[in-house]
Amino acid sequence: MLTSPKKHSLQLGMFSGLSDQLDQKHPLFLLAHKINWQVFEDAFKIHYSEKMGKPAKPIRLMVSLLILKYVRNLSDENLVEQWAENLYYQYFSGEQHFQPSIPCVPTELVAFRQRIGEAGMELILKESIRVNKPPGDNNNAAAAVSVDTMVQEKNITYPTDDKLYKKIIKACWKIADKESIDVRQSYSRVVKKLSQQQRFSKTKNGAKDARKASKRIKTIAGRLVRELARKLPLGRLSTYLPSLKLYQRVLSQKRADSNKVYSLHEPDVKCYSKGKEHKKFEFGSKVSILVDQGTGIIMGALNFTETLHDSKTLPEALEQYERLTGKQAAEVFVDRGYRGMTTYKNSKIYVPKPDKKITKSKRRKHSKRASVEPVISHLKKITGFAEIT
Repeated sequence: MLTSPKKHSLQLGMFSGLSDQLDQKHPLFLLAHKINWQVFEDAFKIHYSEKMGKPAKPIRLMVSLLILKYVRNLSDENLVEQWAENLYYQYFSGEQHFQPSIPCVPTELVAFRQRIGEAGMELILKESIRVNKPPGDNNNAAAAVSVDTMVQEKNITYPTDDKLYKKIIKACWKIADKESIDVRQSYSRVVKKLSQQQRFSKTKNGAKDARKASKRIKTIAGRLVRELARKLPLGRLSTYLPSLKLYQRVLSQKRADSNKVYSLHEPDVKCYSKGKEHKKFEFGSKVSILVDQGTGIIMGALNFTETLHDSKTLPEALEQYERLTGKQAAEVFVDRGYRGMTTYKNSKIYVPKPDKKITKSKRRKHSKRASVEPVISHLKKITGFAEIT
């Protein structure tokens, strides 16, 4: 029996749309119909004006792009490029016909996140909880939850004082060039020569010269900052004043100081000592994750920019859980890092400890608390997870 080549027709139906061309069992196709998009339309329309300004992108489009960004672990740039190629992305965003161009420029996603703020991201999390709730689960009774924290690392290089000083010098060069300021000396050749001397800091004969070079670079950075502060016009000084204050703070901080600056573009980054052999320090922010023990759904996520003890983060995590679900957790199971709290409102907090009279139910729930660890490990690998929270 001979096989014949399949014939392809280039003509589509007159009224054919994306919904007729896609697999209706695809996860994104199903998710597009589960989400209540009107919730976001009603909540976010207050951030837009109806009388003036440039026409904004549809709210559903921007919210869907945020969801896709974290579901598929994409950067803003890759997301808008793939959206123009992926029909399922476009249908999820509310399009009925193929759009060959990108939906927006990547910076519009940044502006949208800033516009809706923390409350808007929390609303997206609330809708995620509703969508992922098992069918038929209308139980309003208080539940048992697991809570733990992690350090969400920022995308910065390992911080050293020398790196910060050199970045300050380069930033001063840019400001001087932009504002047409003639500095007394740019030190470009001097900095290049000093950087070469720093390369030999681990050698026997070069350690002394490397230490002198580091001090010299710090001195040069301080000179440029002070010179810019003197020569900038008063009308422009206010624009650069926050940056100059940040540079001065970096130059004045000591090794043993608290609240040090580890990154110029992320000044809120904190240092956390984890005590792990392979990674003793992590630089980022603390994130609290709350998971329902019955369903395994993430019911809360909070970002803290301060170095708080785990027990100090628990009240805010439970308050967020109450806002998102409308109920209080009956039992909260945590690890020994939360020592110090036993109750909060009507919630009982259980920290593992030696107990010969422990029941099988309590032992099982303590064991189930460990299931939050792989969830945290997965979330930690998602780029920009701290932005969600």
